[in-house]
Amino acid sequence: MRGHPRRGEADLRVSPVSASERGAEVGRRIGVGLMYGLWKPRVLGSWRVPATGPVILAVNHSHNIDGPMVMGVAPRPAHFLIKQEAFVGPLGPFLEGIGQVKVDRSGADRTAITRALGVLSDGGVLGIFPEGTRGDGDFASLRAGLSYFAVRSGAPIVPVAVLGSTERRGRLIKELPPLRSRVDVVFGDPFEAGDGSGRRTRKALDEATVRIQERLTAHLADARRLTRR
Repeated sequence: MRGHPRRGEADLRVSPVSASERGAEVGRRIGVGLMYGLWKPRVLGSWRVPATGPVILAVNHSHNIDGPMVMGVAPRPAHFLIKQEAFVGPLGPFLEGIGQVKVDRSGADRTAITRALGVLSDGGVLGIFPEGTRGDGDFASLRAGLSYFAVRSGAPIVPVAVLGSTERRGRLIKELPPLRSRVDVVFGDPFEAGDGSGRRTRKALDEATVRIQERLTAHLADARRLTRR
């Protein structure tokens, strides 16, 4: 099924459903079963994710289940940028099979960049942890990757806050939240990272990063007030 670019997005034409997109849909269905089977996700604002066209999900990252949780509860299949260290043993082919993008964080990974831009040019959903690594999950330190993909593609960013994954440790598996505990996932309003000029200079990316951080931080604060977490 072919999509049609929205006004102003003529350079992002939607191609027929690819094997990677089909894999991401399989991953979404697996995520639905696992996340709702093991925990009690409360999903707020998922209707804010545009139903069609390229989208970037910017997710805070404080626990290893944050990515799978968003994959399972998002209304569209997502392709996450995932560090290559996670692609070990049988998990590697599995992650590649469900359309996830392996990233070498030691330098500029051109293969990963090309694949990520390809997801967006095909009208897909790209998931990014803008903090670059697992931490406090407060968007306090953003890397430039998110602004690059947003400005280069013109895709809107949807902020996503995952709350509750680190509040308590499970009894059976201490590295995971307690089974059947509630994890909140709050989707925010989509926004454009660029200033409308189309500039892709280093200064433009730096300015975009500042705007993005302000929007993500504000969304996280709103999500915490809404969920009381």
